[in-house]
Amino acid sequence: MSENLFSVAGKVAFVSGASSGLGEHMAQMLAGRGALVVCAARRLDRLQALAERINAAGGKALAVALDVTDRASVKAALDTTEKEFGTPDIVVANAGATGGQPFLEMDPSVWNNVVDVNLNGVFHLGQEAAQRMVAAGKPGSIINISSICAVSSFKGLTHYSASKAAVNQLTRVMAHELAEHNIRVNALAPGYLMTDMVADYYATAAGQKDLEALPLKRVGELKELDGALLLLASGASSYMSGSVVTADAGHSVRLG
Repeated sequence: MSENLFSVAGKVAFVSGASSGLGEHMAQMLAGRGALVVCAARRLDRLQALAERINAAGGKALAVALDVTDRASVKAALDTTEKEFGTPDIVVANAGATGGQPFLEMDPSVWNNVVDVNLNGVFHLGQEAAQRMVAAGKPGSIINISSICAVSSFKGLTHYSASKAAVNQLTRVMAHELAEHNIRVNALAPGYLMTDMVADYYATAAGQKDLEALPLKRVGELKELDGALLLLASGASSYMSGSVVTADAGHSVRLG
């Protein structure tokens, strides 16, 4: 087996939602393995600090402002990417929104915002990036970030669960249509991950109960998605498209 099977060295990787959490981690991980990384999100100050850390460590990164719900913003971010690094080889559609509200009390504006970011944002970024790959005659890998919520029911997350389930189906249709252009599209669906947003919850009795129900009985660290992401981003997954890869401590197995 080639030692370069999982290599992303020299590839241009565009990561949305890179200003914090999983997106920030993925940008750093890809850069550490030789990819030219475009760090994209709305919080430009955090992105610039991230790009500076990556560049100081010997990597190569660029910070670009991005609002995935605004097509003009998506176009501008990819214009800058092509000008500075070239057409992306890898696109990680990670930008997301959530926030709990019971179904009966959910404000339509809350629903619309989450669906706009989680579903429409994936469409805008995926379509715009794919159009550029096709125009450049360049193969590519698009990775849409889904969630265990796409196949499991969590009270208060109607909007998030519905949007992520739609992302899974969008991934399959994109993969079907883009195959003729040698563009692969897959989704990565994490389970419970340790992030700043949920760390306090996992320390509570309710959080511990949720973790105990998992076959692996623990929360996941961000680095535990590295292997799955590298698989989908690299030539190691050359025969994969339309897949939803789960990394969820066996959560989906427990659901049956």
